[in-house]
Amino acid sequence: MIRLYSLFALLDLALLVVALIDCLSAEEYTIRALPRAVWVLLILLFSPIGAIAWFVAGRPARPVRLSNGQVWRPGSGFPENERPRPRPVAPDDDPEFLRGLAPSRKQDEELLRRWEADLRQREEELRRRSEEQ
Repeated sequence: MIRLYSLFALLDLALLVVALIDCLSAEEYTIRALPRAVWVLLILLFSPIGAIAWFVAGRPARPVRLSNGQVWRPGSGFPENERPRPRPVAPDDDPEFLRGLAPSRKQDEELLRRWEADLRQREEELRRRSEEQ
């Protein structure tokens, strides 16, 4: 019976050491679910459950070799320079923007005409006042 307990203790220690080394050697950005410090505490405090949880839920996912020979890493998606993005459209190339300008331009021209008419009227009033004096 003692041999069985010592075997379980040895397996637990080996699992703990392997999980701890694996956790500490993994890149920080590849660790899943929790931060590295939390995983280390889980592995050390809740042995062997913490080590098993690390291998199931925290360990970085393995790269997958695709049928075309390329290697894909889970979570990597597109490389940044190949990421599809909506191309920004310059305002003078955007028909929606130009359509929206037409009514605004007409309103601005009408407002300018009214201001000019008001200015002419005020200038005339000032001339008449100055001639009367």
